[in-house]
Amino acid sequence: MNYRHAYHAGNIGDVLKHIVLTRLIVYFQRKDKPFRVLDTHAGIGQYDLNSKETQKTGEWKQGIGKVLAADAPASVETLIAPWLDVVRDLNPSGDLTIYPGSPGLTRQLLRKTDRLSLTELHPADFKTLSAHFEGDFQVKTIHLDGWMAMGSFLPPKEKRGFVLVDPAYEATDEFDRMTQAVSKAYRKWASGTYALWYPMKDAKAINRMHEAFEASGISDVLAIELNVGKSGPDTRMLGSGMTLINPPFTLADEMRVLLPWLCDILRQGPGTSWQVKQVIAE
Repeated sequence: MNYRHAYHAGNIGDVLKHIVLTRLIVYFQRKDKPFRVLDTHAGIGQYDLNSKETQKTGEWKQGIGKVLAADAPASVETLIAPWLDVVRDLNPSGDLTIYPGSPGLTRQLLRKTDRLSLTELHPADFKTLSAHFEGDFQVKTIHLDGWMAMGSFLPPKEKRGFVLVDPAYEATDEFDRMTQAVSKAYRKWASGTYALWYPMKDAKAINRMHEAFEASGISDVLAIELNVGKSGPDTRMLGSGMTLINPPFTLADEMRVLLPWLCDILRQGPGTSWQVKQVIAE
């Protein structure tokens, strides 16, 4: 309950997570039929980069700050434009002072028929989140543990959409809890897409999660990794990954375009790497 995403808003992990999130939304909007997004660990929705929390770490300067300052080739610019357009709209003066969390980014990209469900357990963060979306009929905020949310709100009535999972990773058993919750949710909604973010600090836990998914009968699992340096259990976070169940068929190729460029501009030292790997076949 101590984790506050404000300290990490806009960092290298958010860059990967929010690009993938954007590409998922773009993909689901290829069809006219409405869809729903469930964000299980929503945070507060939007972050002030001049706050004492973000100023204390300054992590956004190594993430979104570097992306905005870089010249992207046309192939990359096309893929990141929806994400960066939202960021720029929130900062019309050109100075980066506001950064959207996953809820804020998702909400700006939704069509009028799409819906967003947000759960957050931290009392103060939920209060801020709820106030931010007060009166928005397309958004539902719930003060609830994210793991319980997947058991309570799936499948959505729209029957289309995806679940974004980004826990705090404070608890030592967080990967196991996520694995159990997602496996249970998959049994209820096997056609849904699940997008799971995590720091690249415990390779054994990540492999254990993938093995558990395969053992439970889950298919079509894609892993995406971006390391801007060499990190491990005892270092600061220099890499993050996302595992996706039922990913869009377009996503792997999009990531193969994006990740080499991100790896280059976000580099913080030796050991940079990226990977797009189908860990469980369709």
